[in-house]
Amino acid sequence: QVQLVQSGGGLVQAGGSLRLSCAVTGNIDSLNAMGWYRQAPGKQRESVATITADGATNYADFVKGRFTISRDNAKNTVYLQMSSLEPEDTAVYYCFISFLWGAPRWGQGTQVTVSS
Repeated sequence: QVQLVQSGGGLVQAGGSLRLSCAVTGNIDSLNAMGWYRQAPGKQRESVATITADGATNYADFVKGRFTISRDNAKNTVYLQMSSLEPEDTAVYYCFISFLWGAPRWGQGTQVTVSS
């Protein structure tokens, strides 16, 4: 069974940086994409960044130039390097993995809080 375990996150001042990690275990032979969503209080979950099986990346406009998604295939781990953080980036961040067939899987979520 595929499982995702997140690490990283925490409290940081505006302008600071954080890195989130998401380690995936299990069979991911039918991998389609991995990435990150976030959900702020009172808001819907929104896509932040994705990386496809062939390495193509896509970012939400509100993080372009500030966040970088990457993947270590040997470790089956996806990362989100976040820089120039803003209070508006405060949210619970969730990693996900999607497959060519079947339902996506989600990490447990990790809180990122950016103070002004």
